[in-house]
Amino acid sequence: MSQADGHQSSATADKVVAQLQAIDERVNAMRIQVSKDPDSLGDKLLKFAIPSLTGLLVGKLFKMVWDRTIAKTSTGNIDNDNNDQEEGFIASAIFAGLSAALTAVVSQLSDKGSQALVDRRHARK
Repeated sequence: MSQADGHQSSATADKVVAQLQAIDERVNAMRIQVSKDPDSLGDKLLKFAIPSLTGLLVGKLFKMVWDRTIAKTSTGNIDNDNNDQEEGFIASAIFAGLSAALTAVVSQLSDKGSQALVDRRHARK
């Protein structure tokens, strides 16, 4: 092995060691970040599940109430088909807007509620 080959393999080894040290520093930083996070897996699941389920439940309840209300107010007039399509489109647009707004508000409120619940659990510890 010549001196040039030894120098080249030494430079390659130095690069590999430097890359491994950079990875080690990133892993240590991630470990510190995880250890500083006070939320357990159960807390994270709770903060995910409560807003999701309440948003879904309120959306379904709103749809059920909407369908019952629209079914009672529909005229059943077959003569004016063009007018029925226009009213159906407007009703669909109103439903979509109201449903999205209501679901977003309830999800946000339940998100804050689940965060308060987790905070209360942490305060007890």
